[in-house]
Amino acid sequence: MTNSRLKDLRKKRGYTQIKMQMLTGIDQSDYSKIEGGKRYFTFEQCKRIALALNTSMDYLAGLTDCEEPYPPHRD
Repeated sequence: MTNSRLKDLRKKRGYTQIKMQMLTGIDQSDYSKIEGGKRYFTFEQCKRIALALNTSMDYLAGLTDCEEPYPPHRD
């Protein structure tokens, strides 16, 4: 299963996989495997990727078609 949303959004933002490594702390080779569907991301990795790409975890998981992030939670 290829995570085309992840790759498409990364390219739309103009980021390389190396840039994603810098933004998320996920090793580039691991990120490449996640993007290529050879490895699943953890909850924490999904959270970091969503923040780096300014989107929601639900969008990355395919639960919504809206790329926009949710508004920040206010107490």
